[in-house]
Amino acid sequence: MNKHFQLTDVSLESTFSKYEKKFKALADQRRLHILHEITENGEVCVCDLSEKLQLPQSKLSYHLKILMDAQVIEKETRGTWSYYTLNHSEINHLLSEELCCLFRRD
Repeated sequence: MNKHFQLTDVSLESTFSKYEKKFKALADQRRLHILHEITENGEVCVCDLSEKLQLPQSKLSYHLKILMDAQVIEKETRGTWSYYTLNHSEINHLLSEELCCLFRRD
């Protein structure tokens, strides 16, 4: 029995896929505005964001889901409202030297 297995660098592909999702989430002015509002206030409710960004709740929910899926924000539900905060560890990682080194030569 002589079996040959093809090895691929799954970790590198997985890493690129992860960052693709995060950077796509950040590549939109409305989502950047949402992140700015969360940064300025520390925590925001959908009801507050809808008024400030003048977006219907359905569109706001669409953008919040993309940011949640990219893990750059976190949600906490209290009663009937959802409150959003930055995922500081993920944001700090995206802005860190560690990530820059992935594409930088010395």
